[in-house]
Amino acid sequence: MSVHKENKEFKKITTNVLLAMKQRGEKISMLTAYDFSMATILDDAGIDILLVGDSASNVMAGHETTLPITLDQMIYHAASVIRAVKRCLVVVDLPFGSYQGNSKEALNSAIRIMKEAGAHSIKLEGGEEVIDSVKRIISAGVPVMGHLGLTPQSIYKFGTYTVRAKEEAEADQLIANAKLLEGAGCFAIVLEKIPAALGQRVAEEIKIPIIGIGAGGGVDGQVLVMHDMLGITKEFSPRFLRRYLNLYEEILDATKKYITDVKSKDFPNENEQY
Repeated sequence: MSVHKENKEFKKITTNVLLAMKQRGEKISMLTAYDFSMATILDDAGIDILLVGDSASNVMAGHETTLPITLDQMIYHAASVIRAVKRCLVVVDLPFGSYQGNSKEALNSAIRIMKEAGAHSIKLEGGEEVIDSVKRIISAGVPVMGHLGLTPQSIYKFGTYTVRAKEEAEADQLIANAKLLEGAGCFAIVLEKIPAALGQRVAEEIKIPIIGIGAGGGVDGQVLVMHDMLGITKEFSPRFLRRYLNLYEEILDATKKYITDVKSKDFPNENEQY
């Protein structure tokens, strides 16, 4: 098969493809990515969505919360990921302070991410309190993914990373917000750390794809932070996290072996020199 023919058959993930996946009951896979090399691997593996998350503030920069990361930094990470992908859809978080309370600023932030990073879409947190920003961004032709439940940018308001929407009033509010976001034209919604039964109910009542992180198996897809899934981080161990590797230990061991080989003059050997 020629390279040209292979490229013709290469399916690109779009917002329409994601909707079709939900309609036929195919689950959607999503992970975070922040750099070119890792995004290349994840895209080659066949991931459906890569989220350039403001979690870069934690796993890449070492901050305690997602709040400190700037729009310029998000654009840098997003551009790095975009240069890597051939198939998946790339979603970029609007960072804290770049959209709340001012729909004009929200639109400008979204446009910067699309133009300067070449992103496919953006994600922002919240429901009715950000709906004007959501509508304004979508009206400019920028696809928007919503985010409800535990919204990490509001951590100081919540005061805890505990499960959200366990009480009926908050659950009803979450469903109302999901319908608002759907009505405004969002192409998908992330639900974070809510009861599984509520996640399934939202997925059944809302026509657009619902992606869960700690929202049970009844939603339309799952997302994890790549560093958590690969076991690069070790302190963070919520119930919803499944570690597929323990890269922390593997990288630690490999580095120790390298150090030993350098110190003992074993590296480089005669075959590793010019």
